[in-house]
Amino acid sequence: MDQITGRDLILACSAIGAGLAMIAGLGPGIGQGYAAGKATEAVGRQPEARGDIVSTMLVGQAVSETTGIYSFLIALILLFVKPLV
Repeated sequence: MDQITGRDLILACSAIGAGLAMIAGLGPGIGQGYAAGKATEAVGRQPEARGDIVSTMLVGQAVSETTGIYSFLIALILLFVKPLV
């Protein structure tokens, strides 16, 4: 029977950690969809404020997208860099 070595354990934990990091990508997607829907409603109520609404929405979406990008970067590091092996 083969035993699990320390290297195998580190690789398995890195893969699990990368999967957990990618779960963080769900939040920004849901939040951006919600923000876009609310911005569409606001433009429908006040068409003359379209420029302000859209610019504010885009800045908010850019800020919320950083969470997804950071989680993707962490997942890539855990999968491909493997600093502990």
